[in-house]
Amino acid sequence: MCVGTISDIVPLVDENRVIAKLGLKLVAQTKNIGLRELILQSGYKKIDSNTISFGVAPRINACGRMGYQEEALDLFLTNNIEKAREITVRLNEYNLERQTKEKCIFDQAIKELQKEDIEKLNTIVLSGDNWHHGVIGIVASKLTEKFYKPTILICFEGDIGKGSGRSLPGFDLHEALVESSTYLEKYGGHEMAVGLSLKKEKYNDFKLAFEKIAKSKNIQQMVPVIKIDSIITSKDVNKKTIEDLEMLEPFGEKNKVPIFVYKNLKIDSIRALSEGKHLKLTLKDDNLLINAIGFNLGYLSEEYLIGDKIDIVGNLEINKYGGEEIIQINLKDVMKSI
Repeated sequence: MCVGTISDIVPLVDENRVIAKLGLKLVAQTKNIGLRELILQSGYKKIDSNTISFGVAPRINACGRMGYQEEALDLFLTNNIEKAREITVRLNEYNLERQTKEKCIFDQAIKELQKEDIEKLNTIVLSGDNWHHGVIGIVASKLTEKFYKPTILICFEGDIGKGSGRSLPGFDLHEALVESSTYLEKYGGHEMAVGLSLKKEKYNDFKLAFEKIAKSKNIQQMVPVIKIDSIITSKDVNKKTIEDLEMLEPFGEKNKVPIFVYKNLKIDSIRALSEGKHLKLTLKDDNLLINAIGFNLGYLSEEYLIGDKIDIVGNLEINKYGGEEIIQINLKDVMKSI
């Protein structure tokens, strides 16, 4: 129940929080051979909400997305350790396959968007032949996050397309489908996520109608907002603060990891990692040197220089690497100090 509650991204408040918090203690000492083996092979040492969200859930979900959902059931029902290991290996392979297909579709989508003036678009609607319908929802989420526009991706198999969409707070995606339903065969979902099907001959008409609806809702005026919990200073950047924050676990929907703003830091070093994808910084506050990592923020390495004063927003965490524990800030945003 704990694994399902966290994996399904339900609000971790009230009874859900109790189920998750107490359930994680049971997961840590589970007698279920399959779950124990899955956690072991996921590489996570500590059993917390991150272990479930990023270690267990993606591997279970990958089965269904890639068409092997019975494998996950077999894993949790088996009492044979060797069978559990064999299934877990396959789950890892399905997850890698899912990631590969996801990256391929994402790269194709980016290439298509480069042909358009993305700044003038209110929405992103793209299609591809034989895109895997099990992963297009994940890619739609990534495109929505990257460009901050409602996104619908459609995979065509013959003349029928199946689509998955993700939205922004303030734009009701389901309502937009109701308004454009004349072009659709079927649709369903809610304000933030939808599924749909349509005939290929109706695709362009739907795309134009959806764009027009979004324009009428003033999508261009919607901007991403990061909710900051508190301001921190050098006295807060220590192991005790992080240990105190861990008492707020389990983190998840409606109980997010606290986000802090730290102002007037001097860039001591800056570089991009993973072929420009991620950002690595060391920052100075008087004599204190602070490590910071910004996932998917690699482009910022060209916008800032050593010596620049910046304000940062992010989470405090401990990076355990090579036997060392290093306090770092996981960046969510950066701006020049005013």
